[in-house]
Amino acid sequence: MTTELSATPAFSGTMQGEAMLQAEEVVAMLRLHERGWGAKRIAQEFGCARNTVRRYLREGGVIAYRQPRRRTAFDGLDDWLRERFFRHGGNADVIRQELASEHGIVIGLRSVELRVQRWRRELKAQKRATIRFETAPGHQMQIDFGDTRVWIGGERVRVHLFVGTLGYSRRMHIRPSLRERQADWFEGMEGSFLRFGGVPAEVLLDNAKALVEHHDAVTREVKFNARLHAFARYWGFTPRACAPYRARTKGKDERGVGYVKKNAIAGRRFENWAAFEAHLDRWIREVADQREHGTTGIAPSERFAAEAGALRPLAGRAPFGQLRDLVRKVQADCAIDLDTNSYSVPWRLIGETVQVVVLAGRVIIRHAGQVVADHALCRGRRQRIVDRAHFVGVAGADGVVRAAAPIDILPPTLLRPLAEYEAVVGGGW
Repeated sequence: MTTELSATPAFSGTMQGEAMLQAEEVVAMLRLHERGWGAKRIAQEFGCARNTVRRYLREGGVIAYRQPRRRTAFDGLDDWLRERFFRHGGNADVIRQELASEHGIVIGLRSVELRVQRWRRELKAQKRATIRFETAPGHQMQIDFGDTRVWIGGERVRVHLFVGTLGYSRRMHIRPSLRERQADWFEGMEGSFLRFGGVPAEVLLDNAKALVEHHDAVTREVKFNARLHAFARYWGFTPRACAPYRARTKGKDERGVGYVKKNAIAGRRFENWAAFEAHLDRWIREVADQREHGTTGIAPSERFAAEAGALRPLAGRAPFGQLRDLVRKVQADCAIDLDTNSYSVPWRLIGETVQVVVLAGRVIIRHAGQVVADHALCRGRRQRIVDRAHFVGVAGADGVVRAAAPIDILPPTLLRPLAEYEAVVGGGW
């Protein structure tokens, strides 16, 4: 027996001083014990305590490390933590505050973040999960604004693009503007109704401040702007706001805005605003309405044939009244400024304060209750709109400043020498 195990000391010598025994060493212990070795002799052979040998022999093999379970402040609160984590959208600081107020547990933010970390992947997947749904013909139109930079007249202008998309056919309407005010939202919707020849049952819109005053993300309670309510009643549709911070609720229109930027506008330059609007109108007719849609597999113009009859007829209804009542001061160039453009006013009113009313595509300027100027509203930027009648009696009113009469210079033979003038005045200067 001794001869057979003469190599064991050399093998075990390589293991001397190690804190933990390897699996091979434990197997060797068991084999030696089967051959009659005692715990003391085995301990000496492997350089470990006899109690260690006895424990391995008692367990009959390798003992898995058992880490002692530490008590934490979160014990028994896992279900509560999970519910609050998803309720607050993963906001660990809100959970920390509620731990203190509801359970009297005052703890650091980092400790809470580490405890809820295991649920973050699930929360992220939950936010991204989307169920595609299709709307019936004439049921819904989705609207949104996007902004981009466009070269117009040699200048890179920031343009806001209203895009309205019918949910069933995917036909779209585009209206560019320099702003994103409530009037621009309304004019965009009215332009869509006119292009489609009817009004859908509901309009799904963004939570823009111009339209929505309040939208509770938890209860989904929505408070629309009073003028939006009046606009919706006038045209006979139901407004509906998409879920806060979840733009994919109106995914058809979100993709439509990107499509317009990348296909209709990217890399193009336009001489003026009118050329830009004409290009977008032509692009809708010839490209957007005729393409094979990626989702439906049918051109929007073809699919619209089944939707046109489901829209509520316009019945010759006039545009919803949009009134802007402003006050301006007439500048020295006989004009008032409005949205980067200038509109002429009779020159006698320079320095006077006037009332400016913008309504139905007109700019009406009043002074002392009388209309003194009436211009078409300019959709461009930094343009000068002039009525020549306002400049009658002003120098340069015809476009060219009148020059002074030329001064005739006498020929040299008629000029007197300076000495004669010096004699008259009594000497030189």
